[in-house]
Amino acid sequence: MKKTRYLLGIDIGSSSVKAALVDTDTSACVASAFSPETEMEIITPFPGWAEQQPSAWEFHAKEAIGKALNKGGVDKSDILSIGIAYQMHGLVCIDKSGKVLRPSIIWCDSRAVDTGNKAFEELGHEFCLSHYLNSPGNFTASKLKWVKDNDPRIFDKTETIMLPGDWLAFRLTGEKLTTRSGLSEAILWDFEHKGLATGLLDYYGIPSGMIPPVCETFGIQGRLNREAALAFNLPEGIPVSYRAGDQPNNAFSLKALDPGDIAATAGTSGVVYCVTGKPAFDPQSRVNTFVHVNDSPQSNRNGVLLCINGTGISNSWIRRISGSPAYDEINAAAAKVRAGSEGLLFIPFGNGAERMLNNVSTNASFENLDLTRHSQSHLYRAVQEGIAFAFRYGIDVMRDMDIRPSVIRAGHANMFLSPVFTQTLSNLASVTIELYNTDGATGAALGSGLGAGIYESMDDAFVNLKGIRKYSPDQDCDPVEHSYDNWKKLLNRKLQKS
Repeated sequence: MKKTRYLLGIDIGSSSVKAALVDTDTSACVASAFSPETEMEIITPFPGWAEQQPSAWEFHAKEAIGKALNKGGVDKSDILSIGIAYQMHGLVCIDKSGKVLRPSIIWCDSRAVDTGNKAFEELGHEFCLSHYLNSPGNFTASKLKWVKDNDPRIFDKTETIMLPGDWLAFRLTGEKLTTRSGLSEAILWDFEHKGLATGLLDYYGIPSGMIPPVCETFGIQGRLNREAALAFNLPEGIPVSYRAGDQPNNAFSLKALDPGDIAATAGTSGVVYCVTGKPAFDPQSRVNTFVHVNDSPQSNRNGVLLCINGTGISNSWIRRISGSPAYDEINAAAAKVRAGSEGLLFIPFGNGAERMLNNVSTNASFENLDLTRHSQSHLYRAVQEGIAFAFRYGIDVMRDMDIRPSVIRAGHANMFLSPVFTQTLSNLASVTIELYNTDGATGAALGSGLGAGIYESMDDAFVNLKGIRKYSPDQDCDPVEHSYDNWKKLLNRKLQKS
């Protein structure tokens, strides 16, 4: 009898770390688990700051892997490969001994906005957009420059900088590596010269030696060493054979690989991600272009990414302050309120500076709250509609780049579990939304199977990808359109004050 073998995927989020085990024969996820049960701590010592301890990612990765193995009844000796997905744009500084020197400055931290804006002006918009397809913005390179300027003692001790996934791979294998896709999300990749962004590094005064060597997204990137095998309770020698930022990985998990394919997520942040076959940029850098997971010298593949920081975090906030009901209870209560929430509007931008608003932070707020008319259910619906309005606003920015989505793929998870949110977004954006039986950890596991040569092709890896539900635009959506127009006016007033 043939023995079942498995692939392990690890997804480092900012709320939790998830692990998934995938059967190599069926490509089906047999067990998954996450840690912690609540939300991982985000350290916010000052307004606009957001940090996490990399040691927390490692601890919760161990916990999630152990839970998944127990849940699936899987023997750890049957794991053939490991794939890693991770929260993008984070900065981990390590010294020559491999020690982490400070908490990681994570994706939603806003402290480097002015640093990136200054670089955009002084290097020149044309230069940055032609070489990096983005403003240096509030990305990893600018965060490192902030450390250089504000904590030179730490900068001087830093031998290597890493993205969160690069750091976890280093902890597993001892190999200090990154990918082209990773460099692009850090604004450390020059699309024109197809190499390291030496122009920005020189401008920031950052030695190129701080940047790890490049490995392929799919391929053997190192093997579990003895120390890590003991720490993670896994066999020594398992290859780490895939790594990608969470949004390119989400697109991969939905088999969004060809130009025109569009994927979305609505977790802590919300993202719409369009695969393109040629370099593209937004002149205002409100949406951003990065190297996609299947980019190659033979087939150029990039991903245009719209990010909305205040998405699932808005929904979790309203859940928490209303006594922590289950999300399905919130979704059911929201569905009982008429579209438009009887005039109640919610601005969801309360999780740092928003790129699509030119790196402005408006904070979150309710408008038109009537204490005699609006109930808790109205608050729930207004939050979900406000998040959908933010998505529509961002999709219009993408349309300015001639990206015209008609179908968006997403995992059946997070905000996409809410019919109110999903149908409202479908109506407003005039798109069909297809929901699938996958998630980031499963995608990372499948990616590792490709990287380790267990699967011969993408089609082999995705034999189990199945649609769960489809939402199509409802023609009777005038109340939501009217609310969206009022929401835009409110947002514009807030932007004028900022």
